[in-house]
Amino acid sequence: MTVDLSPVQEYYKDKTIFITGASGFMGKVLLEKLLYSCHSLKEVIIICRPKRGKAPETRLEEMFKLPIFQRIKDERPEMLKRVTIYQGDVTFDQLGLSGESLKHVTENTNIVFHMAATLKLEGNLRDAIDMNLLGTRRALNVAKEMKQLEAFIHLSTAFCNCDQDVMYEKVYEFPHKPEDLMRLAEWMDVKTLDAITPDLLKPHPNTYTYSKRLAELLVRDHYESMPVIIARPSIVSPAAYEPLPGWVDNLNGPTGLMIGCGKGVIRSVLVNQQNKAEVIPVDYAINGLIVIPYEFNKQAKRPTNVPVYNITNADHRKMTMGTVVEMSKRINKQFPFNAGLWYPDPCVTTNQLYHNFNVALFHWLPAYFLDFLMLILGQKRFMLRVQEKISTGLGVLQFFTLNAWCFRSDNYASLWNKLNEEDKAIFNMNMNTENTEEEYMIECAKGARKFILKEKEEDLPTARVHMKIQRVVDVVCKTVIVGLFFYYLLKWTGVLAIF
Repeated sequence: MTVDLSPVQEYYKDKTIFITGASGFMGKVLLEKLLYSCHSLKEVIIICRPKRGKAPETRLEEMFKLPIFQRIKDERPEMLKRVTIYQGDVTFDQLGLSGESLKHVTENTNIVFHMAATLKLEGNLRDAIDMNLLGTRRALNVAKEMKQLEAFIHLSTAFCNCDQDVMYEKVYEFPHKPEDLMRLAEWMDVKTLDAITPDLLKPHPNTYTYSKRLAELLVRDHYESMPVIIARPSIVSPAAYEPLPGWVDNLNGPTGLMIGCGKGVIRSVLVNQQNKAEVIPVDYAINGLIVIPYEFNKQAKRPTNVPVYNITNADHRKMTMGTVVEMSKRINKQFPFNAGLWYPDPCVTTNQLYHNFNVALFHWLPAYFLDFLMLILGQKRFMLRVQEKISTGLGVLQFFTLNAWCFRSDNYASLWNKLNEEDKAIFNMNMNTENTEEEYMIECAKGARKFILKEKEEDLPTARVHMKIQRVVDVVCKTVIVGLFFYYLLKWTGVLAIF
């Protein structure tokens, strides 16, 4: 039976797609969307390294058991057979491919989505360069051998040029050269490299944005001889509509903050509430990525400069951080998490001193107290380790929560505007939807409960009662702690003796 295909689907007909980083959050959604909506494609090749003793084939089988692949199993189960997996790793030459696997990739691939990266904001520079910069060079080297290559999409980040107040869809120059840094990381020992890292990074806040900026320069320099394209998503948030509303599989970015605050573990955060929240739902980002090769290859004339897409939310859809905070608190009361550590009412401030005071009183003090109780009871202590990770995470995030940027996303917006109605229904990037931001955030809260915490909907009434009890305990404890603090402060300064 002949199936009518939309223009984008027709473009992907009989195509072979190669994906690095398919096991990541965005990678899984990309794989699912390609199999479900571009069902006329020939093959999707992914590489995956063994992990925790599991072979790549086992990891793929486990991935297909995730709820996001259920609609494929129900409607197009034959598509799962079009996925070919090879053991590979971007930290190895030729991506760890060799022999028949390398030959199959280079002779058949039409489109490459290079998504593999280390996202650790607090990671060391050597690892960031190895994964994000050298890994990109290795992917480009394999792509050079692809005989039928039509597009190489490099996934960057919208924050890689964070020294710019306004970020346009272009590659920005930088004093450091990718080749120099790759050589530096190869011969310099880790201790020395770590020592000079702070000076190297300036004006970047972390190794992630720094290495991604250098990787863009590397990709840009290949544009003359290769069909390379750069895509820069902002902070990627849970799915708005597909494959499942609210779907997420990690604690990175806003989801981690939502759960940390909702569980009462994070009691204070540094956030400028006047700034706009720079997030993009993962399905909007993935639909944009899929449309990019189609749009690139239908042009009569190749652009002079490497195409760059800032995949960010439309300005009129961006909420202020203050609105997000208040909305989150309201939604958390409707859909609380089970068995939170404390009542979820974090202090949101831009005052570093006040934040440090709150962290000392409501992060570290309870952590020491709980670990002390664990020691007395003969149980394993864990709260100090948890608190150290939280402090590190909040420390690297505050650069993004305290600063504001303006992103120009005309190229990304044009992807949607140029689609016909049929493709718009399939590859949704509509920024004028009737669904409200609050409805989306409710789905995010539900998704965090269901997909990350594995909490059941029938537990909500109990969770709401638990939260009310926590509210009372929170008020009492805060009153006692602050009262004792000022009592001993006044006693120590001698003021109390006056009375």
